[in-house]
Amino acid sequence: MTAESTARFRTPEGVTALALAAESAGRDPLAAASALRSAGVEPDLAAAALTQVDLRRRAVAKFGPDAAEMFFTRAGLEQATRAVVADRRAARLAAAGVKTLADLGCGLGSDALAAARAGISVYAVDADPVTAEFAAANARALGLADRITVECADATTVRVEDYDAVFADPARRKAGRGRVFDPKSYSPPWDFIAGLAERVPRTVLKLAPGIDHDLLPAGAEGEWTSVGGDLVEAAFWCGPLAEVPRRASLLPGRSELTGSGDRLAEVGGVGAYLYDPDPAVVRAHLVAEFADTVGGRLADPSIAYVYTDDPVDTPFARRLTITDVLPFSLKRLRALLRERGVGRLEIRKRGSALEPEQLRKDLRLGGPNAASLALTRVAGAPTVILCEA
Repeated sequence: MTAESTARFRTPEGVTALALAAESAGRDPLAAASALRSAGVEPDLAAAALTQVDLRRRAVAKFGPDAAEMFFTRAGLEQATRAVVADRRAARLAAAGVKTLADLGCGLGSDALAAARAGISVYAVDADPVTAEFAAANARALGLADRITVECADATTVRVEDYDAVFADPARRKAGRGRVFDPKSYSPPWDFIAGLAERVPRTVLKLAPGIDHDLLPAGAEGEWTSVGGDLVEAAFWCGPLAEVPRRASLLPGRSELTGSGDRLAEVGGVGAYLYDPDPAVVRAHLVAEFADTVGGRLADPSIAYVYTDDPVDTPFARRLTITDVLPFSLKRLRALLRERGVGRLEIRKRGSALEPEQLRKDLRLGGPNAASLALTRVAGAPTVILCEA
């Protein structure tokens, strides 16, 4: 995919190619390509159009109806912020009075698009020329080019002081190496990213959800966000944008849990109900705050399962009804499941070295019933907790 691809798609021939490719969606790829060529579409344009239609189909999960008008690269789509996350971030920036924003490492423009829709003027840069062109094409396609300026530039050269706020999304992948987990290997480098808040107090950093809490700048807010139960990102809100020490945000329902992130939950015995907290709650270190919301406790101080004696509805965890608690023994567990006629078993674990798929094979399940199983520790001892499906 090249930067010129988006320009070709704006020509009459390109518009026709995209329309024909959309009509061929779902067909065998070779048959679809043949159909476009038979209609007079040049082979390279036909291939690009078919790729765009496929990427747009995949992008609906992140961008909704807008995906049908946008332009994507495979790598850019994989790394793009989900629209529901970008929209919420943009609303928060707008509520804080931000009018102009520097977007460093804009990718395909998801956050820039959301900010522009929230009434913020955005200067967006990306070091990759193809990515920058695609971001500009997306701004045009969605009618936001008057609020978004996109350039191919090194983020470290941007005069960030000229803007009300800075949003930085450093690249966490390298060609041929996959994901980068060490912040020192980010691009731009971590020293530059971490120093942005000293230059522009209203700074937001989008980071990998596994980022070390110790890297949180003094006085900043650490927010962990999940979408549909999947942990998708961490964000550090700096300066006057910080509202609380830690926040877990669950989307699309917009449930939020906040707290200090350093409290310890009460420890007691296993109850009648087990709660498996959302991963955003766990990564934000807010398990104690969550336990308070349901009147719960831990059965082991190092395991993030919460227990109650009575059922409490909550958006912050999945609740399971406990039927059996027993020390781990493969033989005893296999006998119990056979007695219950369990053939379908959901296995989750916290604090166990066992591999669920290998355990599933070892259990030799069979029967018409379903159940849920938690491999964990209780007061330091390996324990199996059997729950209703």
